Amino acid sequence: MTDPSTGYDEMHILWISEGLSCDGDTVSVTAASQPAIEDVVNGLVPGLPKVHLHNKVLSPSLGGEDFLAPYRAAARGELEPFIFVMEGSIPNEKINGDGYWTSFGNDPATGEPTPVNTWIDLLAPRAWAVVAIGTCAAYGGIHAMAGNPTGAMGLADYLGWDFRSAGGLPIVNIPGCPVQPDNFMETLTWVLYHAAGSAPPPPLDEMLRPQWLFGRTVHEGCDRGAYYEQGDFARDYNSPKCQVKVGCWGPVVNCNVPKRGWMGGVGGCPNVGGICIACTMPGFPDKFMPFMDMPPGGSLSSLMIRPYGAFVRRMRGITNRTVNKEPRWRHNRDALTSGFDPHWRP
Repeated sequence: MTDPSTGYDEMHILWISEGLSCDGDTVSVTAASQPAIEDVVNGLVPGLPKVHLHNKVLSPSLGGEDFLAPYRAAARGELEPFIFVMEGSIPNEKINGDGYWTSFGNDPATGEPTPVNTWIDLLAPRAWAVVAIGTCAAYGGIHAMAGNPTGAMGLADYLGWDFRSAGGLPIVNIPGCPVQPDNFMETLTWVLYHAAGSAPPPPLDEMLRPQWLFGRTVHEGCDRGAYYEQGDFARDYNSPKCQVKVGCWGPVVNCNVPKRGWMGGVGGCPNVGGICIACTMPGFPDKFMPFMDMPPGGSLSSLMIRPYGAFVRRMRGITNRTVNKEPRWRHNRDALTSGFDPHWRP
């Protein structure tokens, strides 16, 4: 390990997915290719610190206490530096009655389950960086919707939006349900380069998302966007046209999936006929339900765009027919009819 002022040459990643979660983010990340998680762990990405990954799905450990050993060491202050990755929303253990909402391992002294919140309290302040993977960890997600009994929330709601890690970084939120795999790995790689002293901190927006990934809307990167401009809307899910009228929230959702695709540049909700249900947004899911209904602003925006779109579509159709014909001077006759007439001719 090098001097923290100049960068680290070794970094542990302590990943807990025992928040209220389906483990979908961990599974999604196994499909990353820019870079692949195995390339990071195996040291194939130049300039990164040596990475020790501790994740239950990807761990080579024997499980049980063998798997928990680095977490316990970090909680005692005996393992550093490390990046703490949280997957799943954080329950409110103050309202758990006589039990607990979710746990990670057992307390060695009592044998009772250790709530995930206890691990967060122990690890987050000691972590060089704290990363929330997926919408559940970032903002609460599905488990935090109205009527839930757990009081679930995102990591920043739990730790505070002004939280700073031991490395001086705010929480890094990478939302998605699940997270887009390359979005996570690209951000993690940036954080690791920063840890190595060869990159500045990743730029984050006011919701602590990477700006370069979430600074544009789904609509701005959607290959159906031109249909919206032309006022040409899908009426069912088999259509290739703009899906605003069948429930797509893309015009107001910060997400890059239509441009990036899902695996190897392929897929992404609107790209394959799925509406955007805003799964990357802090207000998800409550502010976007029911999912199959037209968004509240969809009827007004589609009404306003319709006369403009109809006119533009008609004009483009005329131009399209014109440019789909070859010029008259392309022929096999014995005369030049292109109008070529150099000015220097006498």
